[in-house]
Amino acid sequence: MDDFPKLLIVLGISIALVGAIWWVASRFFDGAQLPGTLVFQSGGMTCIIPILGSILLSIILTVVLNLLLKAGK
Repeated sequence: MDDFPKLLIVLGISIALVGAIWWVASRFFDGAQLPGTLVFQSGGMTCIIPILGSILLSIILTVVLNLLLKAGK
């Protein structure tokens, strides 16, 4: 139970860090889609596949989860 406050602190810092990265990235791309995003439009349907965004999210979550697991030991 003593590790729970540490976990909450690390989780809060991680969420703030992801939010800051997201904010900075939105400034660079001016609200546009990231490069590597595939957009398919047909009639009234639009399908958006964010390949680079998925890779970046995967890397960020891997780092955050590894930090959480190491902090929990």
